[in-house]
Amino acid sequence: MKLVIINYGAGNIQSIKFAFERLGCEAALSDNAEVIAAADKVIFPGVGEASSAMGKLKASGLHKLIPVLKQPVLGICLGMQLMCRYSEEGDTRGLGIFDMDVMRFGEGLKVPQIGWNEISDLKSDLFSGIPEQAYIYLVHSYYAPLGKETIAVSDYGIAYSAALRKDNFYGVQFHPEKSSTVGEGILKNFLSFA
Repeated sequence: MKLVIINYGAGNIQSIKFAFERLGCEAALSDNAEVIAAADKVIFPGVGEASSAMGKLKASGLHKLIPVLKQPVLGICLGMQLMCRYSEEGDTRGLGIFDMDVMRFGEGLKVPQIGWNEISDLKSDLFSGIPEQAYIYLVHSYYAPLGKETIAVSDYGIAYSAALRKDNFYGVQFHPEKSSTVGEGILKNFLSFA
């Protein structure tokens, strides 16, 4: 199986690569559209600020490729947020895969939310074998609200989408590569998708 992690200069790619290696899967790092399009599965990571990350995608032309990929794609953290229609962070127009707008956590909430939090209302084969109220690791100041594409929920003063799915596209707000055995199980489930 050919797994490619999109390397566009805005990802925590080494820790993700190591997480897959622990599962016995060698992941290639690439910003080449042909290599990404030919992969069996694609990881779209992201760390940092939305508008600058989107700028890097546009500079490489990957903003046109990602929404038309047909294989399973997993967006992680900022990667998931960029797969949405819009983000308040940097007034950024996203890739429009998920039909929602990303918003900043409201007044009175310490941002970023850093640390372990529970996920619940798990609705996808991405969470096969993962128990309700399992703990995952997050670092974020912006969130996707609940909607028809929500497949997991977390709560930080407000209930929000911890994960999204539309067709072959999956997104997780948390870092599975830092979420111990729960994150490992989620990555293993993603690898099993046809």
